[in-house]
Amino acid sequence: MSSNHDIIRYEDSGIPQPYHLVKPSIWPLLGALAAGLMMGGAVLFMHKEKIGTIDLGWKWPLIGLAGVLAIMFAWWRDVIREATHEKLHSPIVKIGLRYGMALFIASEVMFFAAFFWAYYSAALYPAGGIWPPANIQTADPFDMPFMMTLILLLSGTTVTWAHHAVLEGNQKDLVRGLACTVALGLSFTMCQAYEYMHAEFGLKSGIFGSTFFMATGFHGLHVMIGTTFLAVCLWRAMKGHFTKNEHFGLEAAAWYWHFVDVVWLFLFISVYWYGAR
Repeated sequence: MSSNHDIIRYEDSGIPQPYHLVKPSIWPLLGALAAGLMMGGAVLFMHKEKIGTIDLGWKWPLIGLAGVLAIMFAWWRDVIREATHEKLHSPIVKIGLRYGMALFIASEVMFFAAFFWAYYSAALYPAGGIWPPANIQTADPFDMPFMMTLILLLSGTTVTWAHHAVLEGNQKDLVRGLACTVALGLSFTMCQAYEYMHAEFGLKSGIFGSTFFMATGFHGLHVMIGTTFLAVCLWRAMKGHFTKNEHFGLEAAAWYWHFVDVVWLFLFISVYWYGAR
């Protein structure tokens, strides 16, 4: 049952009950169309398909990607407005948001479980009895991969610093912690780009190359998504959106970032250390 304080707050906001009835929005439909154009265009581009005499090329997936990014910006702008200006994220709504974020991360865990399954299926029962394959020259796990591991572990401490700062009402350390985390996320991405450019094998280098680049590449994509998530939180922190009692956006970003950290530890042990020659 809601407290008297919550009831007064709902009445002051013009909300007759503590739940959030989402307004009709065009963003889910447009987002689905843009995502379909992006992925469908990517598949057709990779297979070099044509529609009649029209060569689809790379521009259609890029147009779809631009559409997805634009819709993400507009959709999340509306969510931020609901939280900060319309005050629609009541305590009961926040419970639903937390469950939703937890279930989303759980779905991401299963996503990566499929990549680990594929990797260990090939590694434990390799063709020819050798893993990695004889034609693969792997990287030293305690060279660049170890540096990337340290970067991510450090970023986990800085995002925790930011989270504790907001709980204590320390605005300055909140901004500092988020700025450090964003900088470390960008550093990790640059290190991974360097690693890919200097790799002795590619995506087409048999099952090892496929599983390596799919697993580490999708993790890299999640790092970029998480860095963007944290950059938005940094901007919001500088605007004063987060308080001791109102900071779920930051909390969700911290959960996501810790998930990214943990997945990388499993990747380092499995793909880099166990898979090293």
